Amino acid sequence: MEDILFKHVKSFKNLNRGFNKGLGRAPHKPILLLSIIQLIEKGHFNSNRIFITPELVSTFKNIWSKLVYTNHTPNFSLPFFHMRSEPFWFLVTKPGMEISLNKSKSIKSFKNLKDSIAFAEIDKELFVLLKNDDLTRNFLLDVLLMEYFQSTKNNYALTLVNEEECKIEKEILNEPKEDYQKHIQELKRVLDEDNFQEEIFIRGGLFKKTIPKIYNYKCCISGMKIDNTQNIQMVDACHIIPFSLSFDDTIPNGISLSPNLHRAFDRGLITINKDYIIRLSPTVIENDSSYSITQFEGNKILLPDKVIWYPSHESLGWHNKEVYIL
Repeated sequence: MEDILFKHVKSFKNLNRGFNKGLGRAPHKPILLLSIIQLIEKGHFNSNRIFITPELVSTFKNIWSKLVYTNHTPNFSLPFFHMRSEPFWFLVTKPGMEISLNKSKSIKSFKNLKDSIAFAEIDKELFVLLKNDDLTRNFLLDVLLMEYFQSTKNNYALTLVNEEECKIEKEILNEPKEDYQKHIQELKRVLDEDNFQEEIFIRGGLFKKTIPKIYNYKCCISGMKIDNTQNIQMVDACHIIPFSLSFDDTIPNGISLSPNLHRAFDRGLITINKDYIIRLSPTVIENDSSYSITQFEGNKILLPDKVIWYPSHESLGWHNKEVYIL
């Protein structure tokens, strides 16, 4: 075990990092490793497969904001891709996909990263050390902080609460739609394309977590709720008006649905009127089954505790008109 630990300490201390004459060595790889270690400790990663999740991108940005003082750009795609030069990191592409590179042989964009990469695998022995041994995990974390962030290492404790994530969640919960949309438009104006896409990815992830919570993790049409010990979400957060059209992640533009009803809603086979009554498209033909969606016709949906979180009449009206199949 000591030999395994020594091997990874050596790797962590000798990360292959890019150099810029004006900025110095890039901090991206150690920030990504610190983010992964933090999320493993929180139980977000339960295997050595490291998926590109909103939580990982958000944690990367949060830790960066507390530890990095140079003018490097906090581009998440760079370390996730270039970590492949390290002996403990292996990229797995999606079936049939190739990684598109720019002229400098770097990943083209955050979108390209998500579209082409299924996940990264870290060395299994390293994952076991990080997952199961608190002392070793903290030791490796300290190695990274001491090696790369000597002057700001004491700020790491501040990263355990993600202030930016809390701020975005408050916006999703409380902001009027118009204010939220203006905020997104302003972000689009001031951020470069990669940072904007990362921001939208984080916000979409928080929307997907917050909507089911508001509905007590129940499907608002069927009432389905499945608890499990693995923290696996069994109902979806559904935008009433798609974000690509509305730029609206606020609660009144969302409902909580089981996957089959989410698909039926998105395809116009089912809708909800302004009185929160479920209506089925007359095009639906079903065999008699306990899984039939016709059984919900005329029922009222489950609603959140606060009236300000009820589905927006405006959003439902749009769905009735633009998506629902008559």
